[in-house]
Formats: sequence, C-alpha cells, structure tokens
Amino acid sequence: MSDFLTISNNNELIRIKAESLVYVASDGNYSDIFTRDGEKRTVTLQLGVIEELINKQIRTSGIEFVRIGRSLIVNLGAVHYINPSKQQLVLSDNCSFKFALEASKEALRQLKEYFEQEQKRQ
Repeated sequence: MSDFLTISNNNELIRIKAESLVYVASDGNYSDIFTRDGEKRTVTLQLGVIEELINKQIRTSGIEFVRIGRSLIVNLGAVHYINPSKQQLVLSDNCSFKFALEASKEALRQLKEYFEQEQKRQ
C-alpha cells in the first residue's frame, strides 16, 4: 500500500505521488505519464502494465484511476468535462492544470454514465 506509483528500470526510477498523477496515455510500447505540474514522463511500458502497477501500488483512499478505451488511464478526481458526441474529455482542477483529450464515444459515454450513477447514489 502506497501513496506513490513507482516505476523502475535499468536506467532510472520514477516515483509519482498518487494525487499528482492526472493521466497516462498509450503510445505503442511506450506510455506517457502526465502530472498536475504539467510534466510528461515517457516510460517503456505498455499501458496494460502501467494499469497493473497502479492497481497494485496505489491504494490511497479517495483517489481512483480508470482505464478509458485502449489508450488512456485517468484520475477520476481530475475529470472536469465529458462530451461523448464530440469525443472530448477535459481533466482539470480549475486552477493549476488543464488537459484536453480525445477518446472514443463509447468510452466517454461509459465514463459519463459512471458519474451520473455516482451522483444518484449521493
């Protein structure tokens, strides 16, 4: 149980605080990790491997990550705007960072429904 995502290989070690991790995007055999401070780190791991690491390493209450389609893992706490018909997703804290992304209509529809169901439970 940790508050960090830790990725290590022969050359480097990367530790990212869970609440700083905004999203991870797939780029073939590479993954780009984006944090709240605007940093981008490219690692030589496929998105599925990063997803497994997040599930194993990050157990911080209140911080949840979900895979969106084939190419994104997002911090649910950073989701600001979803428009499935325009295939738009905006991740933001309304202050220090804003990332505008594209995702499939179906993936965004499912994400939108998730938040709608969460709202009904409250």
